[in-house]
Amino acid sequence: MLSTKYKNLLLATAMFNLGFTIWFSFAPFTEGIADEFGLSVAEIGIVASLAVIAVPLGRIVVGPYTDKYGAPVTAGITLVVVGIAAIISSFATSYGVFTASRVVASLAGITFVIGIQHVAEWFEEENLGTAEGIFAGIGNAGAGLGAYFTLPRIFGEGYVGPLFASNWRAAFFYTGALAVILGVLYFVFGDAAKSEEKRQATKQGVTLKQWFYIATRHGAVVLSAAYIMTFGLELAMNGWLGTYYREAFGQGDLVIAATFAATFSIAAGLLRPFGGYISDLFARRELEPLPWFEGRHRDQWTFITLVFVMASMFGMTAAGLTGNIYIAVVAGFFVGLGCAFSEGAIFAQVPAMFPNNSGSVAGIVGGIGSSGGSIYPLIFASTLLPNLHLGYAVVAVTMIPIIALSAWVFQPHIAENATENGWFVDENPAQPLGSGAVADDD
Repeated sequence: MLSTKYKNLLLATAMFNLGFTIWFSFAPFTEGIADEFGLSVAEIGIVASLAVIAVPLGRIVVGPYTDKYGAPVTAGITLVVVGIAAIISSFATSYGVFTASRVVASLAGITFVIGIQHVAEWFEEENLGTAEGIFAGIGNAGAGLGAYFTLPRIFGEGYVGPLFASNWRAAFFYTGALAVILGVLYFVFGDAAKSEEKRQATKQGVTLKQWFYIATRHGAVVLSAAYIMTFGLELAMNGWLGTYYREAFGQGDLVIAATFAATFSIAAGLLRPFGGYISDLFARRELEPLPWFEGRHRDQWTFITLVFVMASMFGMTAAGLTGNIYIAVVAGFFVGLGCAFSEGAIFAQVPAMFPNNSGSVAGIVGGIGSSGGSIYPLIFASTLLPNLHLGYAVVAVTMIPIIALSAWVFQPHIAENATENGWFVDENPAQPLGSGAVADDD
């Protein structure tokens, strides 16, 4: 059982890491792509925006399908489709074909939801935060270590290979080929759940009415909002920091700017397991640093991390205004640290709250949370602001209502019924929904 459990964790982590590498592989090569197709900054921005916008809907859709058919099926199909699209983009000779294929390839970002569900099907509640943190942390590192750090070095400026003279074409082709291979391996060697009983319990909870019921529960809503200001922020920063360090501080070299940006991505990715582990620790040891949330141990850790993220964004503006790029890079690392801890905490709670609907809830939270990746860059680059540093403080202000919502839901008398009480839909079409209450103190 142990070997099978960790085999499936390894498959899920490899899938997610490669998925994020493919999703963000566009960003380091925008200059070469623009030159080859003769694109304006606005046209490059359209491709980047579409690649982010496509993922939230894809995550919402793939979550219930993963609950219904199992992760090996949805992972295998997703990786093969994404890989083929990435390969097509490497041969594209027109802007239209290139854009369409990159949008499909960007669906690599939905691998997160598939993996969250798969890990939840194999690990017990007391170790769920740690396991999900390992999966998501190493997987998230695909943006930093893969897309920003590794790809520009393997396929750097002046690259000439056996198939392509363009570095970006080679990067897209080989990552796409890897995705196809991994998709086949996942389908053949992956196991959907630790037992047939668990598989059937998850499978039977998938209906449209049940999805609407879940999506409107207090627990799902607050975690979705929290994920906007953490993972949505991570997406936005991953796509923006290279430009920020280049434009605000004059760092024009591709590798240098990408390396500075990678410090944030590595922190947000590799440190995420600690967020999940600490959530498990709070629950096991019944730690209560915030006594006004008495008995809500996981909630307290999540709330602490959300406040830290907001504070670190104000710190990002302060660091930028010093004019010292190294201070700004350190500040960016702390933003990444806050995102890592908070995301780990949130996805320790998702499967603990909804154990038989983890794919559906992961899709809801992950899909809605991804929307921040489209919203926050508009603030970062706004021409209404006097400089590129102030956007971080503006985003921090927008986080205050989310923190206030969290403070309300995490109150003990609200939190204990957070999987049952909600908005718009009152009747539960399937009993039991999951645990019947937030599984904070099991």
